[in-house]
Amino acid sequence: MTEGYILARENGRNIPKEDRIFGISNRAKAAIAEKGADSVMNGTIGALLDDDGKLVVLESVDEVFHQLQPGDYAEYAPIGGLKPFREAVQKAAFGEHAPEGFIEAVSTPGGTGSLRNVISNYSSPGDRVLTSDWHWAPYNTIAGEIGRSIATFRLFDEDRKFDGASFGEMADQLLQDQDSLVVILNTPAHNPTGYSLTLEDWDQVIAVLTRAAEGGKAIALLVDAAYIDFAGDEDEYRQFLPKLSALPENVITIVAYSLSKTFTLYGARCGAMICVARSQAVADEFKRVCEYSSRGSWSNTARLAQVILSRIYDDPQLLQMVNEERKKYRDMLIARGRAFSEEAAKAGLEIVPFDAGFFVSVPCDDPDALSKKLEEKDVYLVPLKMGIRVSVASLSEDKCRRLPAIIKAAMEELK
Repeated sequence: MTEGYILARENGRNIPKEDRIFGISNRAKAAIAEKGADSVMNGTIGALLDDDGKLVVLESVDEVFHQLQPGDYAEYAPIGGLKPFREAVQKAAFGEHAPEGFIEAVSTPGGTGSLRNVISNYSSPGDRVLTSDWHWAPYNTIAGEIGRSIATFRLFDEDRKFDGASFGEMADQLLQDQDSLVVILNTPAHNPTGYSLTLEDWDQVIAVLTRAAEGGKAIALLVDAAYIDFAGDEDEYRQFLPKLSALPENVITIVAYSLSKTFTLYGARCGAMICVARSQAVADEFKRVCEYSSRGSWSNTARLAQVILSRIYDDPQLLQMVNEERKKYRDMLIARGRAFSEEAAKAGLEIVPFDAGFFVSVPCDDPDALSKKLEEKDVYLVPLKMGIRVSVASLSEDKCRRLPAIIKAAMEELK
């Protein structure tokens, strides 16, 4: 019998007794229930909350939901997604900046489904998947569940700029040992740092992958764009997309797009994986293998959100309403992030280079100890491998301004 297990098999996985983020969040909720929301800072939540701590739901999207008939959401959707949805989600993801190439879309249960399918189909058991050292921890879980693991490059160099040299070194190293390579880049508004790759950063990425592809091995670049519509101007932050067309034929780009944040449909669990391929054959293969993997895991995705997105993109006036309403909340989020950054500078608190998005990260030597110390002050944040993550998405601007000094004081107490 596997030590520590009764009937289940460990199978090489390290399965905690409690999810770290949800565990801390539950303690925060208990503290709020006991002491009141004003006395507690819960910076663990990966969803956008208003200043009263209530989930932000776009009223324009909610109105579409309430207009649906049972047949719109109760029937099974095709494995790859409804055709109007697959067309609409490409418009949602690319806007006016669609890359040139052969494009196909497959529906997934949120961005997580895209990650799972890409790793499953574009790497082999035992392979290492490349991403940055600062990254969303569930990447490790998703890879580990299907017999892969995560390797990392250094996201920032000594000048706090994108470390293209480290990215290239790790890509070359992995391709020496493997027949294929999956690369995950979470941008713009990276989770957990809030960093967005610049156009110059993207030039480095394209150059590295173009050189790495000269050996003829298969490379899949997964752009995890879950936060793209909360990074800033929707047009500006899509300007990198046409650069993806420059990649060679043995590199496929797959954009993971989620309806969770952009359309506040977290619970509907819907998104899409959208490929940009240099040939129709590669695009056709993408659709075939990813639909096959979908069938073998979740079968098909919920019809509800697919119909909602299709209705929105079929009505220009409605789409404009959704975009305008989202902008209001995006401006609120950006103001919070800037407030935190400004106060961190005043308090002498170092943060990881931040641009926009749901999260800011604070580097530290002992994240677990700092997290525990902050809990003593009724501040609940997520400890990572190299620091702690602050969800500015779930904190009011006032709390974002007060929090850096509290974190700095806790760090001084631990010295």
